[in-house]
Amino acid sequence: MMVEKPSEERKAEVGKKSFSIVSAVVLVLSMLATPFALAEEVTRESYKEQVEPICKVNTEANKRILKGVRKLVKRGKLKAAGVKFAKAGAALNRARGELAAVPKPSEDEAKLTKWLGKIKVEVTLFKKTAKKLKAGDKNGAQTLVIKLQHNATVANNLVLGFEFHYCRFEPSKFT
Repeated sequence: MMVEKPSEERKAEVGKKSFSIVSAVVLVLSMLATPFALAEEVTRESYKEQVEPICKVNTEANKRILKGVRKLVKRGKLKAAGVKFAKAGAALNRARGELAAVPKPSEDEAKLTKWLGKIKVEVTLFKKTAKKLKAGDKNGAQTLVIKLQHNATVANNLVLGFEFHYCRFEPSKFT
């Protein structure tokens, strides 16, 4: 026959089991969180050190890709110029993906997210300009190049405090 324990003893056993389970969960969570707590805080300087090489590669690629694009447009070789703009847009899109993967300083998260959004607009404008050029619409392409330059200025103004060198977008150098 089974002897029933008084209800207070049963409550004490249940309380001990619950405490043990909660303690084990807290211990496991604290062990998992330790690497994150020990990770260094991302600073503006460390962010800049990580993104400048990415931007340098993109800037050098755009110099190569867009070399002679003005002459092509002036000579009426709009399709060839359009191909160059499409390639430059693809290169910038790759760089944007790499930039987005870099951890941002927490105090600049919103600003850098907005900056990356402006870079995405740059990619779109490069692609639209390429389409206009391939379609033979020189005036439409010129309008988009003006928007491209304006957007680059806005993007650069967002991150003035970082004092970027290669991550300053200057499409007027190439277009």
